[in-house]
Amino acid sequence: MILTLDVGNSTMAGGVFDGERLVLQFRQTTNKNSTSDEIGVFFRSVLRENGIDWRKINDICCCSVVPPINYSLSSALLKYFGIEPLFIQSGIKTGLKIRYANPKEIGADRIAAAIGAVNRHPNQNLIVIDMGTATTVDVVTKSKEYLGGAILAGLKISVQALASGTAKLPTVEIVKPERICGQSTIEAIQSGIYWGNVGAIKEFCFQYGKQIFGNERPFVVGTGGFARTFDGCGLFDEIVPELVLQGVRKALEMNR
Repeated sequence: MILTLDVGNSTMAGGVFDGERLVLQFRQTTNKNSTSDEIGVFFRSVLRENGIDWRKINDICCCSVVPPINYSLSSALLKYFGIEPLFIQSGIKTGLKIRYANPKEIGADRIAAAIGAVNRHPNQNLIVIDMGTATTVDVVTKSKEYLGGAILAGLKISVQALASGTAKLPTVEIVKPERICGQSTIEAIQSGIYWGNVGAIKEFCFQYGKQIFGNERPFVVGTGGFARTFDGCGLFDEIVPELVLQGVRKALEMNR
């Protein structure tokens, strides 16, 4: 079995694969100050509580955008599983042709999501949208060229910024509003956050299709914690919550 980890700024997502089948998913709040023992005990515990013997884990791959936690994470996995994990980073095999000025700048989560999307949809032009702490919009051509993309403030950050940067605007729940024309301050914020993101993402997809793909419509894959909130809006051709974990597993397969 393979343990895959996606360490984000807000949460750490984990998945256990038996071959290509994802048999377990779990989440933990990311704490960059966690000790290796705290991390290791958590992993063993969550596997045990879900009926998986930690001894059956024979390889581990990590995708992390939180450098301060990487040392403790690596130490925990080595101590509690006896495995030195593979980290997705510049220099490993990805199956992608990276067309980026400085590949070291690309977030490991963006690369993992791109790998996952290409593995699911080979020979297709792709736009990969990951809606987490930040919202990333990435472009991958049918010839597996990763061209980069755009980074927007995530929904939660946007709500927090409005609440902390103004005197009277409150924090609101992130949901699809009942009407686009908000009739209260809370509804107005929810409408702005929700439909503002819909508009931004649709415009990116339109412009990428026009400027990069010669008006050929790309296949759009959504992932991340907030992607399901936009189900039914016509943004995505498919939503794959575990896309990054799938990409992490595929990266491990290419590098072991």
